[in-house]
Amino acid sequence: MSKILVFVELRGDDVADVSIELISKAKELGSSIGGEVIAAVLGYDLIQDFSFLGRYGCDRVYKIEHKILKHYTSYPYAKSLVELIKEIRPDIVLFGATYIGRDLAPRVASSLGCGLTADCTDLKIEDFKFRGKLYKNQLLQIRPAWGGNIIATIVSPEVSPSMATVRKGVFLKKEFSNNLCEVKTFRPNLSEEDLLSEVLHVEKRPKSVDLHGAKVIVGVGMGAANEKTFGLIKELADVLGAQIGATRPVVDSGFLPKECQIGQTGVTVRPNLYIACGISGQIQHRAGILGAKRIIAINKDPKAPIFDIAHYGIVGDLNIVLPKIIKVYKQKLWEV
Repeated sequence: MSKILVFVELRGDDVADVSIELISKAKELGSSIGGEVIAAVLGYDLIQDFSFLGRYGCDRVYKIEHKILKHYTSYPYAKSLVELIKEIRPDIVLFGATYIGRDLAPRVASSLGCGLTADCTDLKIEDFKFRGKLYKNQLLQIRPAWGGNIIATIVSPEVSPSMATVRKGVFLKKEFSNNLCEVKTFRPNLSEEDLLSEVLHVEKRPKSVDLHGAKVIVGVGMGAANEKTFGLIKELADVLGAQIGATRPVVDSGFLPKECQIGQTGVTVRPNLYIACGISGQIQHRAGILGAKRIIAINKDPKAPIFDIAHYGIVGDLNIVLPKIIKVYKQKLWEV
C-alpha cells in the first residue's frame, strides 16, 4: 500500500489549518491509489487527542515526543522526522509552506537525498514516462516557475519519497466521515548533543490582518496605490465589511504591510467575492485568487490579464467607478 505522510504543525494546542488542508488533499490523492494517509505531530507532553484527524481523511497519527521537541528547533525536528520516515517508508511527504515548513522540509529532503518542490499550487497522482520507463502513480508537483511566466510540473520518479510544500488556503479543508483514526507514539533517538540552539522565550503576536478567513476582499494594485484612490478603497471595504489585500509591488513599495500580500509569494485566498482594483493580473497574483467564487476586476486597461479570470470586468477609472459602487451598496444596505 502506498503511504502519504503529512507533517502536522501545532499553533499552541491546536492543529494548524494548513495541516488539516494537506490531510484532506492527501486523502483525495490516496483514494486513487489505495493509499494510506499518515500524520506526524512533533512535540513534548502532547496531551491532545489527535484521533479527530480521522474525520479529514487521516488513517494513522504518530506522536513524536521528546523533551527536546517542546519548542521548534531545526536539527532535532529534522532528525526525528527522518527517523520516522525511514521506519514507515512513505511514498509522499507533505509540509505546509509556513516558516517552520520552509525551514524543516529542505533539511529532511537533504538528509534523505530526495527532491523537494516548494510552494506548490496543485498536486496530482498520475503515471509518468521518463527515458522509456513507465513510473506508476507518481506525484505531480505543480507550481509557477520562471518568475511566474509558466506553470511547471515537477516529478522525481527515481528517488523516494516525493516531497512538497504547500501554502495555506491552496486546498480545501474537507470532512470525509465521522471516523476517528489510530494514534501511536514514536520515540526518536535524541540526546542533548542534538540541541544545537535553545529557545529561551516565546512571544505570540496576533495578526493585524487575516485574509484566509475573509469572505470579501478588496485587492489593491499599483493602479490604486495612491492616497486618493486608496481612501475610496477603504470606504468600499468598510461598506462591504471586507478585508484589504494587495499585490507584491504594492507591498514592496511600502504602501501596505506584508500581511496583505496575496499571490505566489504571499497568501492564497478563497473569498466569496474578490474585487481587484488597479491590478494588472500577473500570474503570480492570479495564483493566489483562483479559489475566489466571484472576481470583479476594475482596470482602465481593457487588455489587462486580470480580465481573463474575472467573472465581471469594469473598464474605467477607479476614482470614477468606486464612488458609484459605494453609493449603490450604501443605498442597498440602507433599504435593508
